[in-house]
Amino acid sequence: MKSLEYIQMALDELDKEVEACVMNLTMDMTSKNEIMLPLLQQKRVLEQTKEDLTYLKENPPSNAGECTMWKQR
Repeated sequence: MKSLEYIQMALDELDKEVEACVMNLTMDMTSKNEIMLPLLQQKRVLEQTKEDLTYLKENPPSNAGECTMWKQR
């Protein structure tokens, strides 16, 4: 599934951006927080999407018109 690969690449890029922000010693904590908050929100959404797609890949719906993923949560 190509989308899982793209999501993983995006997660890796976000990790690099967060690490660069954390390691930047010239920025104050408020600036770091302002930069990192949207990055961490994106990361959370991508991780959930990856989890959902992985589940669907491993457990495809038996009927194309019916998705029972909500029953698993």
